[in-house]
Amino acid sequence: MKAYIKKLADENLRIDSRGFDEFREIKIEQGVFKKAEGSALVSIGDTKIMAGVKMDVGEPYSDSPDEGSLMVSFEESQMANPKWEGGPPRKEAIEVARTVDRGIRESKMVDFKKLCVKSGELVWKVFVDIYPLNYSGNIIDACSLAAIAALMNARMPKLDGNKVLYGKLSNKKVPLTKLPLTTTFVKIGDKIMVDPSIQEEEIMDARLSISTSGKDSINALQKSGQGAFTLEEIKEMVKKSFKIRKVIEKALGVKK
Repeated sequence: MKAYIKKLADENLRIDSRGFDEFREIKIEQGVFKKAEGSALVSIGDTKIMAGVKMDVGEPYSDSPDEGSLMVSFEESQMANPKWEGGPPRKEAIEVARTVDRGIRESKMVDFKKLCVKSGELVWKVFVDIYPLNYSGNIIDACSLAAIAALMNARMPKLDGNKVLYGKLSNKKVPLTKLPLTTTFVKIGDKIMVDPSIQEEEIMDARLSISTSGKDSINALQKSGQGAFTLEEIKEMVKKSFKIRKVIEKALGVKK
């Protein structure tokens, strides 16, 4: 399979007949969990990811007394991929959660100051939990998109003094300011392609995930794999990310 995919790449072809800059079909459904503050189900090809948003109140961190907080978690399941085993999270799972978290955090998507209830005493804490249903490649982009869609869908619970009234949602949404979107590329030989399938990931030399927002803001980069990218290749992938994100924005229903 490795030799076959590399042979196709040398001929500027992919195993599923896509172009090198072409995403698989993206589907997004929001509000799938009735008991969550926000939720989304995202499909990129056959990769399917669910994300849920829960909120609570608590004391702020000492270095940011007037800001709320965010925590992203990702849990592997054998239902999604038989190769994933139970037990402590593998480094790959930790990488997914941290990459999604960093894209949201570094873009300043969430206005944490607006999550302050009482400075130094009480703030909102946002928890984004991500669950894979089926893994067929490009887990980072699918998880990032599911987290973003769930945050966009979320409504804040009602608050009675210092007590959260769970199950009773207000009309107030999580304060969002930016739209960070992640685009992942893999390198196979000297060819670079976006939205890798599981077969392409298994033989890739290197992978780069790029989080962007707006027309020219780069939020974060995450590189993995034993291979390397040249500076020119990185510049070209960044350039393509801003073009490709328009496809993702359309799937999200973002209006310009």
